[in-house]
Amino acid sequence: MTATAARRDRPVQTGPCPVCDGTTRALFTVHGHTIRHCPHCDHRFAADAVRPDHVGAVYGDDYFTGGGAGYPDYLAGAAMLRAHGRRYGQLVRPYLTPGRVLDVGAAAGFVLQGLADAGWQGVGLEPNAAMAAHARGVLGLDVRVGTLEAPGDLRADDPGAGDGAHPGFDLVAMIQVVAHFHDLRTAFENARRLTRPGGCWLIETWDSSSLSARLLGRRWHEYSPPSVLHMFSRGSLTRLAAAFDMEPVAGGRPAKRISGAHVKSLLGYKLGAGAAAAPLRAALRLLPDRVELPYPSEDLFWTLFRRRAA
Repeated sequence: MTATAARRDRPVQTGPCPVCDGTTRALFTVHGHTIRHCPHCDHRFAADAVRPDHVGAVYGDDYFTGGGAGYPDYLAGAAMLRAHGRRYGQLVRPYLTPGRVLDVGAAAGFVLQGLADAGWQGVGLEPNAAMAAHARGVLGLDVRVGTLEAPGDLRADDPGAGDGAHPGFDLVAMIQVVAHFHDLRTAFENARRLTRPGGCWLIETWDSSSLSARLLGRRWHEYSPPSVLHMFSRGSLTRLAAAFDMEPVAGGRPAKRISGAHVKSLLGYKLGAGAAAAPLRAALRLLPDRVELPYPSEDLFWTLFRRRAA
């Protein structure tokens, strides 16, 4: 076995960095899980948060309705998420003509629906069967049950993936999903296989090197294992993508909106039940659930990567 193959087979639970294989050090513990930092590439990850039934245990129906590190009511954000997908569909137009898209972590299909509004056609991949069923039954979208680590029958020559002569998707959208991969390198390897030469990845994720993350330390909202397993910096994401023949062509900070209910859920989860946080929890209860708030995006970024031509 080559060194590269051995590195790709190594699970995320081990100490070495899943991005560069460098030696890492433990930073702190959150919800009983260790957050480790790689000084070589600046990647952070939850070292011990993956269990054999990880996907089913973490992304069951409660993730979309139970609040905490998930969503208090995912379906209630339909219009907001559709608009987010539409913005991205327009944003990538200067770099890529609308074609076939694979939306990874599609949930109920709202972002994929927004991409379709902007001229894209394609397939969604979602581990939660109820969410995938909503996308198919209510929105009429082709959303299949699976993960990028185990995409089932989805192949590069799938009718949804290309024209036959150049199989593969024109765009693989990974919006708010790379932080959740339980087998990072397998997921990226499959993403490359499903992307045509010259095709792109659109990735939106949180920035562990941001000012917010540095100031808040372990209280930063994205230190939320076992749901969130990876905390990328721009540099660590670019380094990992380069290992799969992907190079950045554009990037920035997204115009993101978040509901009052989701704000209350996330902050309440991070504040915990201690007496010191009681005044903040009381203030949060005054925030209306349905209000849509602009997210400041200082600790959020997107990057468009292009696969090098074969």
